[in-house]
Order: sequence, then C-alpha cells, then structure tokens
Amino acid sequence: MECPPLLKIEQQAGCKTSPIDPLDLTREEKYTDSNTEELISMIRSFLGDLLTDKESIQYALRKVLVDFFSDNVVYLELRVRPRQTRDLSAEEYIQIFLDTIKDFEIHFSAMHTQLLLCVNRSHSLAAAKSVVSLATRLRTDEGPGVVGIDFCGDPTVRIDGEISMFTPAFEQAAENGLGITVSFAETIATGSRRELDTLLSWNPGRVAHVIWEDEEAKQEIIKRGLCVELCLSYHVRTGMTSGGFPGHHFKEWAETEGPKIALVTGEAGVFGIPPSTEYRLVAQHFNFTSDQMRHLARQGIEAIFGDEKEKQRLRKALFK
Repeated sequence: MECPPLLKIEQQAGCKTSPIDPLDLTREEKYTDSNTEELISMIRSFLGDLLTDKESIQYALRKVLVDFFSDNVVYLELRVRPRQTRDLSAEEYIQIFLDTIKDFEIHFSAMHTQLLLCVNRSHSLAAAKSVVSLATRLRTDEGPGVVGIDFCGDPTVRIDGEISMFTPAFEQAAENGLGITVSFAETIATGSRRELDTLLSWNPGRVAHVIWEDEEAKQEIIKRGLCVELCLSYHVRTGMTSGGFPGHHFKEWAETEGPKIALVTGEAGVFGIPPSTEYRLVAQHFNFTSDQMRHLARQGIEAIFGDEKEKQRLRKALFK
C-alpha cells in the first residue's frame, strides 16, 4: 500500500557503505535473549568508528538525508554521539552535521532535520554534563539545531540502577529546555525496577523499545501519555522480541489508549531499512487500513522536540 507522508522521529546517523556487514551475523545465527546484548553493543561500537573526519561525515550524512527525503519523510531527528577525533573537537564534529543539514535544506526544503545528542551509558557524569552543555549551546530557534538528549548505549553497562549517577545531567537538560528520550527496558538487564524508576524520574518525552518493562512502568507510561518509539525490523532481526513480526509488542501498544506510538528505524548502516518499510510491516502483519496508517503517522507530531511552529507545519503536511 502507498504510505502517507511520514513523521520520522529518530534515527542514528551512520554510514550505509560500510566495508563489512554486521547483519551477516543475524543471517547465520538466531540471536537469543542471552546474546542480543552482544549484537547491540557490536553494532553501536562499529558504527561509531566510521565517522572520524569532515569528508566522511558529510558523505554519510548526505546519503542518509537523501534516503529519508526520497522515502517521503517530512521531519527527522538524527541521533548523534558527539565525538572528539584527531582533527575535530566534539563541538566541531557536531557543527559539521548542522552545516551539512543546513546546506541540504536549501535544496530540499520539504524535510526539516534536527539533532539529538547522545549521552551514553558508558559516559562519566562529567562527560554527560558536557554533552548537555554542548546541546544547549547549539540550540536555535531558526534552522537546524540540537533539540534534545538521547540516553542510549551498551545495555550491559551500568545495570541494576547504576544509571542514577546521570540524574544531575538530565536535570540540567530539562532545565535548559532540551527534550529527553531514553532507551527503556531494551533488554532484561535494563528492565530492573530501579532503572525504570530512574529513567521515568528524568521525565522523558519519549521512551524507546519498551520490551521488558513491568506492569508498574507500563501504567506510568500510559498515565503520562508518553510516546513509545518502536522499530519492528530492529527488534525482530536482533531477536530482541519473540514471535516474529506478528508477535511484536506493537499490537499491545496500539490497542492501549493513552500513549502515542512513533515508528522509527534501527541502527543506520546496518539494516538499511527505510521508514516506509516499518509502516508496511504494520499494515501487513496487523491489518491496518489506510486511515489507521495515516493516524499512526500523525501520532508523533506532538512528541517531536521541535517548537510549535514546526508542529504546525507538520499538522498541515500530514492532515491534508
């Protein structure tokens, strides 16, 4: 079926022309609960090592932007980890992303792109605060900028509530008006009550994955009407969920009144699956009608970290 204009909420910037293909691992072996974490860690480490200079960043980012634009995306929040390289400071690194996006939008103005800066589970508190400070400096009311903080990283690091050490950084982010999205109950190890309480105490606007949450956390998500970010392809291909696409927990959340749902894509450069494919999977496996698909695409508007002017633009684009 023809997908409606898509509201794309989150995507990690990455290179789609990698010299090796980590997806080969999933073709040879079905990942189970015990080794899914290993695959996730490998993917994120691999992608982070690819973009180290201005030319590689520009090349990869332009390809990502073209791919999303070609897939009828009208709004994009790219998830990027600030990195200091041999030739670039962390701020220079992120500025290259912003400059490249600005240049792209001169020629392709129908899609607006903003950045989310990552606080990684492996960071120190000082490093996390540095990311928040950088995000605050690079916020802007006009054109591409940084609109939020994403908490992500290796789910085997700082488990059983240890992430509470980052609370001051996320309090700072909230005070500075930055949006907050978090990887939530991504694996069994990150689904402990202590961790989920901590994540919810940061008042995130969006929660991603939401696979191993307990009933208390689920009810809190419902009560707050949070936006749940789901990636069917990523979850199924890594074995993070069971039952294949028909058994994906999208159905459970789609039938739950209160939370919004945003379909997102997985790690860039590995799965190479466009957003429209995620929508087609929903239509195929959950028998969504065209009207239901349009409603689904619109749900994320109120959960973006862009300003009211941007939300109004999207309402006009998606409610034609």
